[in-house]
Amino acid sequence: MTKHSSLDVGTIPYWTDSSSFPSFPAIDRDLDVDVVIVGGGITGLTTAYLLQMAGKSVALVERGRCADVDTGHTTAHVTMVTDTRLGELVRQFGRSHAQAVWDAGLAALGQIDAIVGEQEIDCAFEWVDGYLYAAEAAADAIEIAALEDDADLARELGFDARFVADVPFVCRPGIRFSDQARFHPRKYLAGLAAAVRARGGHIFEHSNAEEFYEGPLRVKAGGRRVRCQDIVIATHNPLVGVAGATSATIFQTKLALYTSYVVGGRVPKGTVPDALFWDTANPYHYLRLDPQPDHDFVIVGGEDHKTGQVSDTNACYARLEKTLHARLPAIELSHRWSGQVIETPDGLPYIGRMADHQYAATGFGGNGMTFGTLAAIMIVDAIQGRKNPWTDLFDTGRAAIRHGLWDYLKENADYPYYKMRSRFAGERRSLRSVTPGHGKVIRENGAQIAAYRRPDGALTLRSATCTHMGCTVAWNDAERTWDCPCHGSRFTPEGEVISGPAQTPLAAHEVGG
Repeated sequence: MTKHSSLDVGTIPYWTDSSSFPSFPAIDRDLDVDVVIVGGGITGLTTAYLLQMAGKSVALVERGRCADVDTGHTTAHVTMVTDTRLGELVRQFGRSHAQAVWDAGLAALGQIDAIVGEQEIDCAFEWVDGYLYAAEAAADAIEIAALEDDADLARELGFDARFVADVPFVCRPGIRFSDQARFHPRKYLAGLAAAVRARGGHIFEHSNAEEFYEGPLRVKAGGRRVRCQDIVIATHNPLVGVAGATSATIFQTKLALYTSYVVGGRVPKGTVPDALFWDTANPYHYLRLDPQPDHDFVIVGGEDHKTGQVSDTNACYARLEKTLHARLPAIELSHRWSGQVIETPDGLPYIGRMADHQYAATGFGGNGMTFGTLAAIMIVDAIQGRKNPWTDLFDTGRAAIRHGLWDYLKENADYPYYKMRSRFAGERRSLRSVTPGHGKVIRENGAQIAAYRRPDGALTLRSATCTHMGCTVAWNDAERTWDCPCHGSRFTPEGEVISGPAQTPLAAHEVGG
């Protein structure tokens, strides 16, 4: 392969080059709907979809093209792991509230998974491991101890995480977080848009929201009037809407806008593990794949700085390329682009009511896909008058959090999304997360299952209970075996005995049985 410098490639995102997106007309008539949504990225389209599933009529207006601005310039890491380290969240908000932040992210991952399944969206969605690793090759004892502490803390709060001394590919100490995800964002949003239109929803492009009015509530877009009961501002950097200029100006002072840079190129298949990677640097670097039939496309991002405060932006690309070439000398670079992320003072997004019947979401940091989906979940709950356990957590004032008036665990008691902890351990998510050539112990209706997916994609399901003394086997990824941690019995991926003391194979298991 031939190396390319940043001067040889353009700044069109890889997602745009590798997929198409349907076009929608400009608004050409007045409308009456339940909800007007301003913005056609992941927040807006997910909100439109969930509202329609709840029986609401919607009109989405987008100034340019849907999936073309902030969502179109993402790297599409889908993870519950926040930019702010878990230990820092605990120090700021306490243990249960830190758990709440990650639980909310977990709910968003589950929502994406559910939509992909419901609509059969072909968007390369996969459950993959995520790795946070030490930025420096020679990590010191303090850095390693901090990683170990965060891994222990994550497990204590109920998340699947463990410290690893040697993270794959980067060969540095870090934390493995099981069952994060990646997808092709533009293909995903194309599927969402198709589902919205199929259910009678209105999507208008090249239709700028020009004015907002109260009494009755309505939006003027493209010279047309759309009357509604509620407005959702899903524009990344929120518009004023009916909130009033003064409150909007105060709100804007809480936001810091950063530019993040991305480069990408082709490598032979199998060169890099299919996982999410990000380091502990500030600003941090992050990496993921978009697997193709005959190659893998590697995407690396970082070099963040406050928007408008760096003049030599080519140098940012050059540093990323240098970092990428150091790890993958033969990579064939073909794309570079930049996106904008919005940070808040405490690292949590703002999601919720900005004025009567107006809702907004912003401040997603590096978790745009996750928090954008979460925002849709929360806003739809608010419009339906349904309690949501994270309302106070992501409120713009956060008063209930800071004054100890919010009991997260109590608030979750009767909330349907909180059932994710048992649902996520169930069949669909876990079976989908088992990749070809690998195994994983999953749960179904309280049973432990040893699930192995053959290289051809076929699944083999066995009981994960060792036939010697009843311990739970674990998958040995290096040897491709099921190993018993209690007495050392080993089994083939299909459950046959390799070595005792077990004498009989792992019992067969059928999904749903």
